[in-house]
Amino acid sequence: MRALCLITVKAGKVDNVIKILEKIRKTVREVMVVTGRADVIVVLQGTIDEINNIVIDFKKIKEIVSTETLIEVEVDMGWSKP
Repeated sequence: MRALCLITVKAGKVDNVIKILEKIRKTVREVMVVTGRADVIVVLQGTIDEINNIVIDFKKIKEIVSTETLIEVEVDMGWSKP
């Protein structure tokens, strides 16, 4: 299972948060600094429990203000060709 975690960080603390997130190897696949409503996006891969636990751990990082997690789902919209 894959997920994206959108993270908002305290002003001026993005570099600190990136260093912490890049050390997490088990579930974190990629860390990106982005523009928009989030400051950082983390690509996660694992079981739903692993993703849940890592997001809970993210909330323990004092420089992180908020997170929003988007879980990938498989939906057949009928758009694929036979």
